[in-house]
Amino acid sequence: MFNLTVRPSDSPFVERVWHAQTEHTGTFISQAAIHCELVVIKYNGKTTVTVRGPETKATALPVRLIGAEFFGITFKTGTFMPQLPPKMLINGKDVMLSDTSNQSFWLDSSTWQIPDYENADMFVDKLVRENLLVRDPVVEAVLQDKEPDMSIRSIQYRFLQATGLTQKTVEQIQRAHRAARLLERGISIADAAYEAGYYDQAHMTNSLKRFLGQTPIQIMDTVARG
Repeated sequence: MFNLTVRPSDSPFVERVWHAQTEHTGTFISQAAIHCELVVIKYNGKTTVTVRGPETKATALPVRLIGAEFFGITFKTGTFMPQLPPKMLINGKDVMLSDTSNQSFWLDSSTWQIPDYENADMFVDKLVRENLLVRDPVVEAVLQDKEPDMSIRSIQYRFLQATGLTQKTVEQIQRAHRAARLLERGISIADAAYEAGYYDQAHMTNSLKRFLGQTPIQIMDTVARG
């Protein structure tokens, strides 16, 4: 359905940069995610720029635009635009930025050139310099199992503000993705459930269906089909 290319980034604010093009229609499963991202869509001579937020469940989405091009900058967890806090964007509440042309868009009372796959890092650097993209070090510390020197209530507040999600929800989504990677490597369902920290296979199955939209067997079958 998609011809997808992904590359890493040297920016401490970026998780990955990706490019995709639709090859045929169908249904796409948008999996639960803990990041915000900026997405550029080009189709039929029209370009749109959208900011997306985290998602707490898998959602089946129809794909109808054959030949549409998608380019995205996925920010690291805890990185966000202060004008568009993650809690405003959660679960499909995307914000389309006003466009001035197919080469530029409107952001914070200024015109910005639409970035592309190659210059994404420079675009992010400029956002950071203009304080239009920030990251909360508390989130990074928590995700690395480092205890910030502040109260639990303060940590929880900062985490929620910077991600739009509770720490527990982030951990659940991360665990589901970790289990899927184990299954994709050929690990048995029972062993994957144990290594990912689930109570049992049923617990893992329910989690993967909720967050990834697939059962363990479906994930393994997808890998087997190549």
